[in-house]
Parts: sequence; structure tokens; C-alpha cells
Amino acid sequence: MLFTDPENWTGGFYELSLEIGDRDDERLQGALTALWRAAGITGCSGSRDREPADQDAVPVTVASLEEFGHLHGTARTPLSGPVVCGCFSTRFDDGEDWLTLYLPLGALAKADRRIGAFPFGSDGATRSLAWRAALDTWLAGVADEVFRQAGFRLGLIGFEVDHVTAADLGGVVPDERWDGYLLPAGGHVRYTPANR
Repeated sequence: MLFTDPENWTGGFYELSLEIGDRDDERLQGALTALWRAAGITGCSGSRDREPADQDAVPVTVASLEEFGHLHGTARTPLSGPVVCGCFSTRFDDGEDWLTLYLPLGALAKADRRIGAFPFGSDGATRSLAWRAALDTWLAGVADEVFRQAGFRLGLIGFEVDHVTAADLGGVVPDERWDGYLLPAGGHVRYTPANR
């Protein structure tokens, strides 16, 4: 797998997006460190335009996120083989931090033929739940580890998830879900998988 192969980075992104909470560099750093470790990400590069061996590794830090915008590495998902991945943070004007791990569909499709043209056509229908279930469960496990290490308000898993906040949900997930939801309750994370 070539890190710089443009096809790896096409097709949009399958994400784990976490509403970390009020803006706090230390909390965001704790979540980033836990995320990188829990996902088993190899390497950390500031650019996806050069192979990791051809650039200096960067530290997995909030400062690196601010400098480069995205951090890139390679993750081994439950689908076959390693895939390129990335991470970014969103720091909203209202003072809220989000942290997102993304897996490009181009790379995922090379790892598992069932992905096809997801999320379009018949590849985007409920039959995609067959491969999504394993990937979603893995991402939920990553989120659970982040929660134990740093906490968060809400987690969302899916294709380019629509950001809602924990306050928007009020502890209730939709009956029909394109995304998986991770809601903290009683010191644990309750995972409700996608069903569409």
C-alpha cells in the first residue's frame, strides 16, 4: 500500500467523530493520545503527499494538529490489511472541541471488495451493514478506550457523519440511524449501532 497513492484518499471518509467537550488543550491532547494508541495507528505524518519514510515524523500532539491541520498514519482495521487514515480536530467558536479519526473509502475499498461504491447505489443500501458492522464495532472499541482515558460527550460513527451534539440528542438516539451513536451513561459508553 502506497501512502501517496491518490486513489487511497478518494471517495469520502468513514469516521469516528467525538464531541470531546469544552475547549481544553489538555483534554484534547489526552483524547488524541488515547485515540492514536487505541486505533493502533502506525506512524504520524503531517503530509499525505510524501511517503512516511520521505518525511520527518511529527509528534501526536495538539500542536501538530494546529500546525498541519491533519495528522496521517496507517491503521489495521478488522477489514483485511492496513489502510491509510487521518485525524483532525475541530475547535468551534462556541468553545467546543471535536476530534475525528477518518478512514478514506478509497483505501477501505482496496481492503474489502464489499465496499464497492458505498454509499451510492446498492452498495449504500442496508447490505453495507454486513461489512460496516465489524468496522463500526472496532471504532466503538477505539471510542471506549478514549472515553476511559479522556472522556467525551458523544461519539458518532459512519460515513461523513452529520454532527449533532449530545445536548441536541438529550440522551435519545434516532430510531432509524445511518450512523452509530456512542453516549456516555453511568461512567460507561452505550453504543447504538447504525441500522440503515
